[in-house]
Amino acid sequence: MNPTEKTALIAMSGGVDSSVAAYLMVSRGFDCMGTTMRLYRNEDIGLSRFHTCCSQKDIDDAADVAFRLDIPYEVLDFTFDFKEQIIRKFIDTYEAGGTPNPCIDCNRYMKFNKLLDFAAENGRYYVVTGHYARIEEKDGRFLLKKALDPSKDQSYVLYDLTQEKLARVKFPLGTFRKTDAREIAAEAGLCNARKHDSQDICFVPDGDYVGFMERYTGKFYPDGDFIDTTGKVVGRHHG
Repeated sequence: MNPTEKTALIAMSGGVDSSVAAYLMVSRGFDCMGTTMRLYRNEDIGLSRFHTCCSQKDIDDAADVAFRLDIPYEVLDFTFDFKEQIIRKFIDTYEAGGTPNPCIDCNRYMKFNKLLDFAAENGRYYVVTGHYARIEEKDGRFLLKKALDPSKDQSYVLYDLTQEKLARVKFPLGTFRKTDAREIAAEAGLCNARKHDSQDICFVPDGDYVGFMERYTGKFYPDGDFIDTTGKVVGRHHG
C-alpha cells in the first residue's frame, strides 16, 4: 500500500459503530478525516422535539469523537438532495402502492457517491463506515461478504456497491461483534460507548409512516380494504 492509500474519510453518524470504525483506522496508522452528512432537520419532517438519527446531538457526538481522536472533522449539508431523492421517492412509492426502501436508496444515491466524491476532493483514498460487512479481494475482484456477527450483518443494504466503489471502501467492524465495538469504545473513552442504537428509518423514528406522510404532505390518507381474489373484503388497513 503506497502512502496515498493510507488516507481515509470516516463517515461518522454520531453512533458507537462509526466512532469505533474511526478509532480502528486511526489505530492502524491511517491519516483520517471525519465527516457527518446532515440529511434533514427535524423541523423539516415535523419532529422538532423527537430525538432522531442525524440530529444535532448526533453531530455533536461525532465532533466530540473526532476531537478525542485528533482528526479534522466537517459537516456536509445534503438536506436538499435527501429531500428530493429519498423522502420524495419514499412518499411517491407509497402513494403508488409500492414498498419503498429508503435505506437502500440512501446508500445508492447519497452516501457512497457523495462521500467518495468528497474524499477525492480532500485527498482521501478510502471511505470508511461503521457497517457490519466485509470486503475481500480475490483474483482481482472485490467480494462483498457478510459480517462475522450474523445478528448485526448489514451486507444486504450494500449489495449494489460496484467494483470501483468496493475498491475504495472499508468496513473495519466486519470482523467484530457489537459487544466488541462497545468494549473498544468504552476503553477508548468515547462518549457514545453506551449510546442506544438507531434501527428505524431515520426520518420516521416512531415507525408511523402514515403520520409522517400526512405531516409532510398535508394530505389525509384514509384507511383501506384488504380484498381477496374474489373481491371479498376481508379486513381493513391503516394505509
